[in-house]
Amino acid sequence: MTVVGVDGCKAGWIAVRRDPGAAPSVAVFPSFAALLDALPADATVAVDMPIGLPDLSQNGGRGPEALVRPLLGNRQSSVFAIPSRAALYAHTDGFTTIGAWYAAHRQASEVAKATSDPPRGVSIQAFGIFAKIREIDAVLIARPELRSRVFESHPEVAFCRLNNDQAMHLPKKIKGAVNPAGMTERKALLCRHGYSRGFLDRTPPRGAAADDFLDAAVMMLIAGRIASGEARPFPDPPLADRFGIPVAIWA
Repeated sequence: MTVVGVDGCKAGWIAVRRDPGAAPSVAVFPSFAALLDALPADATVAVDMPIGLPDLSQNGGRGPEALVRPLLGNRQSSVFAIPSRAALYAHTDGFTTIGAWYAAHRQASEVAKATSDPPRGVSIQAFGIFAKIREIDAVLIARPELRSRVFESHPEVAFCRLNNDQAMHLPKKIKGAVNPAGMTERKALLCRHGYSRGFLDRTPPRGAAADDFLDAAVMMLIAGRIASGEARPFPDPPLADRFGIPVAIWA
């Protein structure tokens, strides 16, 4: 079975793919739908993006976030709470100015506060990926058959699970910049799980950053674990949103 790991990137979506009997490959796609259309019908996909949106955001997130944070030690801040569906869809237009972007962020924060208990706004980090969350959400609403093939995961949870349930010691980024030591630590772990260092050291495709590439690579290993029945969902069994989309972080 083809297994694919996916992460969002500046140009769209970066995917690391492994077909049966073949070495891994990497490519960037402009949309999530285009990525799916390039895959075999039975491919298993693990993606670093929230899937399944709450109508009311509870303290700590949807449920999966609160379950995985204790696994990560100093890395748990990488798992942020997902706001309500209404907040995610509060502003769906494109942005032509920085001012419009910040105004949309403020609007989303106000909606998030009104649909969360306790009231909680939206971080800049979370708002920056709203469009990509909506992109996957739209695909899974329109194509329910994909819900058994497309799974949410999280890189730091994935690295932890692959590291005998020990969180990574070093951060992948420091103040927004890639931390070479943290990247090296993660590459060494990926190599222990079958990657070649030459593949991981290659320059990412245009429009994707080095950490996007690494996150997609570890997502591919989780897709393999899901396909083989080794992966575990948090929570187990998964929850579901009002559209019936499963809500769980797999690793």
